Amino acid sequence: MSEERVSWEQYFMNIATEVATRSTCDRKHVGAVIVRDKTILATGYNGSLRGLDHCDEAGHEMENDHCVRTIHAEANAIVQAARHGVRIESSEIYVTASPCYDCFKMIANSGITHIYYAEFYRDERIREHAAELGIDLIHLK
Repeated sequence: MSEERVSWEQYFMNIATEVATRSTCDRKHVGAVIVRDKTILATGYNGSLRGLDHCDEAGHEMENDHCVRTIHAEANAIVQAARHGVRIESSEIYVTASPCYDCFKMIANSGITHIYYAEFYRDERIREHAAELGIDLIHLK
């Protein structure tokens, strides 16, 4: 008896969940996967600046109850694509937690058209702006 295959959406979210295990901020582990045409273009997790000690080694840099030492998973995935010359326009992103407002703005300006997230995290403004911009914001339960 064969098991039912997971959907593509769940498949990529499962990968984002695994990517999050590389996170180095012990306050929240987040993973992101950028995909186009069922092909992974880039991944990212939240962690400190390349070459600096991570939060779990050096401690947190807190502002407004938020650790600002880390680069967010979505930003790291976008930067990874840029570093390797990978075009991400008209792609989709899978994130274990919905983007903060700043990451949402980066996602929107990069041309990503679909945002899949597992957990809604903090900022309601992204719902309104996603609708205004025609970006699909999809909660995978």
